[in-house]
Amino acid sequence: MDILEKLFGFDKTTMNLKSEIVGGITTFLTMAYILAVNPSILAATGMDQGAVFTASALAAVVATLVMAIYAKLPFALAPGMGVNAFFAYTIVLAMGYTWQFALTAVLIEGLLFILLTLTGIREAIVNALPKMMRLAISVGIGLFITLVGLENCGIVVNSEATLVTLGDIHSPGVVLAMIGVILLSVLITCKVTGAMLVGIVVITLIGIPMGITQWGGIVGNPPDITPVFLQFDWHNIACVDMLICVMTLLFMDMFDTIGTIVGVSQQAGIVNKDGSIPRLKEAFMADAIGTTVGAMLGTSTTTTFVESASGVNAGGRSGLTAFVTAICFVLALFFAPLFLAIPSQATGPVLIIVGMMMVTSIVEFDFKDYADAIPAFICMVMMPMTYSIADGILMGVIAYVLIRFLSFRWEEVHWSMALLAVLFIAKYAFIN
Repeated sequence: MDILEKLFGFDKTTMNLKSEIVGGITTFLTMAYILAVNPSILAATGMDQGAVFTASALAAVVATLVMAIYAKLPFALAPGMGVNAFFAYTIVLAMGYTWQFALTAVLIEGLLFILLTLTGIREAIVNALPKMMRLAISVGIGLFITLVGLENCGIVVNSEATLVTLGDIHSPGVVLAMIGVILLSVLITCKVTGAMLVGIVVITLIGIPMGITQWGGIVGNPPDITPVFLQFDWHNIACVDMLICVMTLLFMDMFDTIGTIVGVSQQAGIVNKDGSIPRLKEAFMADAIGTTVGAMLGTSTTTTFVESASGVNAGGRSGLTAFVTAICFVLALFFAPLFLAIPSQATGPVLIIVGMMMVTSIVEFDFKDYADAIPAFICMVMMPMTYSIADGILMGVIAYVLIRFLSFRWEEVHWSMALLAVLFIAKYAFIN
């Protein structure tokens, strides 16, 4: 057996070596922005930005290698958008816990994900949450990320009179950010490969003469990971908030991964005749291992990136594509000064555009049944309004169960949803 086939599932009769390599590089270019955005977001919690950069890159390498060799699928993984916002802005900044507490929640979530994948319970948990609620979570996170991006850019600021208001649009930072939003929009509209990364680089360069970008070089040794490595908080492990954080991370990770793997697999044409996806369990295991290892390294939840679709479009079909992407992340470690010099005015527009992409799930909403539509609406609007992804999900679940029970439609409520609603109501009544 050919070594490439044995290691990566590469079939030379139906696959092309050049396409696999190009696919891997293309995937990296489209998702490399996370190496700039993730450290920027987690730095808001007080974490060392350079250490988070190294942790993020290493987590991507480990998870993507597992996907390449064990699952043999053309998907790449890295710390995910949405879950990193929950980590920083909800667990730490809103709930008031330390980033060590948040890392502990990520570690527990990763270990649970491994257990659920091995036992097959994962499917039951996913199926328990109605489709409309899953879609609402995606849309709500998109709105929340957009708000965070607007704030980071200074386009939206706090206001005592109206809660939020337009920032100083004449300030250099806001001007640069607005240029960034337009530039990214044009690049994506024109389907430029690696549009996010190209946009970040151009915005960063424009920021140099404006005095916003503080240039520190291009190539250098990876920053020391020690400040965030194995930094856990075991003192609060038994509290209710830890359970809520872990379950929220678990739901977000599972739904994000399922949606990405199913969608990209269909695009790649690697779905079986019965509609099942080959080596799906192995793909989930790559995600679970990546999250667990990532928490140990010092970064937020690692998940499968939808940008993997770009590599599939370029011809990637096997684990060799993912392997090439992993090698690119290894090389990126030595460009830390370049990634860490990127200002928030360059990463903020990315959050805004990613938020827009997540909101597009709303086209799948069925607004005819108010018992579905109202809880979904509550879920997605409460995330940005309360500045908490967790509160949005909790209130959405409570609304879903109560509306159905009070409308005499209790037979439509899965027992696990009812149990979650009781726990969430108790949390607000006696703890929050």
